Amino acid sequence: MFKVISEFKPIEEQQKAVAQLSQGVKQGLKNQVLLGVTGSGKTFTIAHTIEKTQLPTLVISHNKTLAGQLYQEMRQFFPHNAVSYFVSYYDYYQPEAYIPQTDTYIEKGAQINETIDKLRLQSTTNILTRGDVIVVASVSCIYNIGSPREYGRFILELSIGQQIDRKKIFSRMVELQYERAEFDFTRGTFRERGNTVDIYPAYEDFGIRIILENEKIEKIRSFDPLTGESLKNDSIPQKFILYPAKHYLTDPAVFKKAENVIRADLEKEAYELRRQKKLFEAERLIKKINYDLEMIKEVGYVNGIENYSRYFDGRTIGDPPFTLLDYFQERYGKNWLVCVDESHMTIPQLRGMFNGDHARKKTLIDFGFRLRSALDNRPLRFEEFYSHIPSAIYISATPNEWEIGKLKIPHSGLVEQLVRPTGIIDPKITIKPAGNEIPDLLKEIKKRVSKKQRVLVTTLTKRNAEDLAVFLKEKNVKAEYLHSDIKTLDRSDILTSLRKKNFDVLIGINLLREGLDLPEVSLVIILDADKEGFLRSRTSLVQTMGRAARHIDGEVILYAHTMTKSMKMAIEEVERRREYQKQYNIKHQITPYSVLKPIRETIASQEGTGEIWDSEKIPNVEYIEKSKFESLTPYDKKKLIKRMKTEMKKKAQNLHFEAAIALRENIKNIEKTLETIWIK
Repeated sequence: MFKVISEFKPIEEQQKAVAQLSQGVKQGLKNQVLLGVTGSGKTFTIAHTIEKTQLPTLVISHNKTLAGQLYQEMRQFFPHNAVSYFVSYYDYYQPEAYIPQTDTYIEKGAQINETIDKLRLQSTTNILTRGDVIVVASVSCIYNIGSPREYGRFILELSIGQQIDRKKIFSRMVELQYERAEFDFTRGTFRERGNTVDIYPAYEDFGIRIILENEKIEKIRSFDPLTGESLKNDSIPQKFILYPAKHYLTDPAVFKKAENVIRADLEKEAYELRRQKKLFEAERLIKKINYDLEMIKEVGYVNGIENYSRYFDGRTIGDPPFTLLDYFQERYGKNWLVCVDESHMTIPQLRGMFNGDHARKKTLIDFGFRLRSALDNRPLRFEEFYSHIPSAIYISATPNEWEIGKLKIPHSGLVEQLVRPTGIIDPKITIKPAGNEIPDLLKEIKKRVSKKQRVLVTTLTKRNAEDLAVFLKEKNVKAEYLHSDIKTLDRSDILTSLRKKNFDVLIGINLLREGLDLPEVSLVIILDADKEGFLRSRTSLVQTMGRAARHIDGEVILYAHTMTKSMKMAIEEVERRREYQKQYNIKHQITPYSVLKPIRETIASQEGTGEIWDSEKIPNVEYIEKSKFESLTPYDKKKLIKRMKTEMKKKAQNLHFEAAIALRENIKNIEKTLETIWIK
């Protein structure tokens, strides 16, 4: 049973939204849109909607970082329920690819994050075994992970009093892709200790100890894998079910049947390549597929086994793959809910996944690296995704045309949440003539700086942003610029510096990035507001204006020659929201107050970069100056790599993926220099 735990109660506006959304779900509405302004508590509303409907829920976000934030929030709201996290489990991922122009084959390269792998397996296990499940996922949820029926069928059942030969336990463990490891006991392994068998489930944080006497199970205990001590809150029942260590599994009987079909397809496709005078490509394909089949036959797994999933799943050509959505369908039928967070960003991303994957795979097939079955290991097409979901809530401050369009068909509904608990009114909007705007802009900026407030300015080009920053500095205004040429980690530092008042004005191209939460900003200036396009569309303008909606003195100034359709629609929408909040404040006697938000540490702290370069003290692994790095010996560089890899895994486990990526790139650069040294 879903139960929200929170010290706060929903305000009247949130209660209305929860009631409307819940009623819509119960009435069977396929589509609902929650239009909620920035700071209105949309996630809190969704949590209470889940509690009200009591439906297992899939929450989809468009990137890992936001998904991680949502996962943490949902875990806080539902501490007694099964809240899971399902994103791509790679710290690093290079898809298999071929570039014909340079005859370059790029082998699939990946570094799996063990924690995320555990959470993915935990997600599917929870779905198959529990009714109170919330899964927070990225668009990874529309990619192939194998059949839920096969995954649910591959289990090991153990119960107290059961007569069983330990060799049968070991044999079944291997079939479930668990490895025997007497010394390195990690997730997805098992070991034998006298009359006990220890198992470390791939999806849990604890181990399972099976105590046998005369081939009979006497006890089942949970224990700490690090210390070996039994857990005080031993929750293992009389019967324990172990699920597989991987999502892709091959039943020997199924493989034997599939192998015949694969070899038949190989013969046809090799013949077709020869007919096209691609003799080298035909030989390459034959060698590749024969190697993969031998590996699967011997060890039950091969790198890239997912490219043969259509044969193992029993799907026909073109059938959609099995994804996380199929696990929900298999377990709950039509009684589950989908929430699409920041739908104006997530929906376009879901729509674009298929085409990019298809283009890459087709090149591999044309040049003899893969069978055509690889095309069926793919993300869902958008129409397939849409047909899978029984009921959806699209959450956004600026719903896009697709979501709005869905409201025009039957079985749809719009729910608005236009009130902030803080009472802050949407910013006042002023339109000023363009042409000689810079002197006026400077005057407006100085007004805000004198009040110790911050300013955002948006331009249309990188050059304009940089030139304006230089101009403001010449006028003794502390300013910085922000655009895509600046490294990701540096962007975070710049935003933090703005909040700390290291400078007063931030100039950028597109300041709509998710997570740009700057309560100190009281003025947003939009230059060239009448230049129609993506950066000056209705959605972008409303999002940009919203950056000033966290300050009690929030204001937006648009410099333009004419009033465009996008400007008119955006202004009307913001004015509507302003009036709504005003009336709510009057009715409930609310005095608006600015948001107070603590300044978080940057993603990659630069502390500790002092002179610590002897063999015993390896430097801070976040930021390494080139001159200092080059002073290291090859031995010290190897020690540095080891520490950096440890730090990279820690960052990824804490969901700081951007920091982990930066560390990975540093590691690759250091390893290249080492290779050069050894060659010399």
